[in-house]
Amino acid sequence: MMVDDKKHQFVCGLPYQLSLSEGLLDAETVADEMVETDFNEIKFQMEYEALWYGESDGAFFEYNSIAKNRKIKYPMLPDEMAAKVGNAQQVRIPPKINGEIRILSADIALMSSRKNHNDATSIFINQMMPTKAGRYTCNIIYAASCEGLRTDDQALEIRKLFDEFACDYMVLDTNGLGLGVYDCLARDIVDAESGEVYPAVSCCNDPEMALRCPVIGAEKVVWSIKANAKFNSDCAYLLREGFRSGRIRLLSTEYDAEEALADLKGCASLSPAEKIQIQMPYINTTLLVDELTKLRHEDAGGGKVRIYERSGMRKDRYSSLSYNYYVALQLENKLSKRMSANARASDIFVIKPPSHRGKAVNIGGGEKKGFGWHG
Repeated sequence: MMVDDKKHQFVCGLPYQLSLSEGLLDAETVADEMVETDFNEIKFQMEYEALWYGESDGAFFEYNSIAKNRKIKYPMLPDEMAAKVGNAQQVRIPPKINGEIRILSADIALMSSRKNHNDATSIFINQMMPTKAGRYTCNIIYAASCEGLRTDDQALEIRKLFDEFACDYMVLDTNGLGLGVYDCLARDIVDAESGEVYPAVSCCNDPEMALRCPVIGAEKVVWSIKANAKFNSDCAYLLREGFRSGRIRLLSTEYDAEEALADLKGCASLSPAEKIQIQMPYINTTLLVDELTKLRHEDAGGGKVRIYERSGMRKDRYSSLSYNYYVALQLENKLSKRMSANARASDIFVIKPPSHRGKAVNIGGGEKKGFGWHG
């Protein structure tokens, strides 16, 4: 009706500042809303600031292509968090099925301050599930973010999640701050609180990085990322196509989660802080979607694209997820080549069951029924 020249309707968005200036809303009420334990920045922007939730003009990642893939009802939760809802089967970390692969990725940041408010470490866990077509669907079943942790503390947190989720590979950007975390992971790590020792891990895709691990025989599970302009461009295009094709599935919205989590035993008795902790994987997923749709891009020449964030905004979640999905595709390609090689071998070497009714063969002058071998 607004765009119809024959009508007289219009749309107008009035943010909360107007209500404040007209005395219709108390500033303390807004401040109280923002310090609540369940405060959600996206929800606040929509309800109070009259801001649209979706992609910016000319966005590289379209909101609709991402939102349609928010189909996962429950996350996998670490044991400590799952215990708060009675270790419900819906959120417990299950044993892997045949062919399943799990990948942990982390985009590393070390600073947390007003000056560096756009720095945070983002962690995603990808549950690669095989399909009947011989390919994989990537389910992002856990998302976390942390700020201000020391290098060794981040290495311990990543190592604990890697073991707890029974992951197969760990993806780290070792060009920058991630190198220090890798060096910590390349040695045995002792959890000061529990006393548990986490064995060293090494690099599986870069011989030079593997040599940095001083522990002989360390399991090679770290996929080292040393990105350049072409690599980052490839990751961007692959991630966008992954969403468009539906091969990447995300957790549902936190609003859907409220209803789903309410069915879990003990959820109603949780404190507000505990509830928000259980909901954080959903919230981090929403922040990922918001981050993706607000990223900017420019033509870098030669068919490449450069993805960058606006001033004051983040792209750590994007980086972590794009590297995770890139490695997932590399693993899928390796597995498909191996399966194709096995198929070709079976075509060459055809094995048939032996026949028990052989022709008469003259062996040693006598005529017998059976098999004959001629030297």
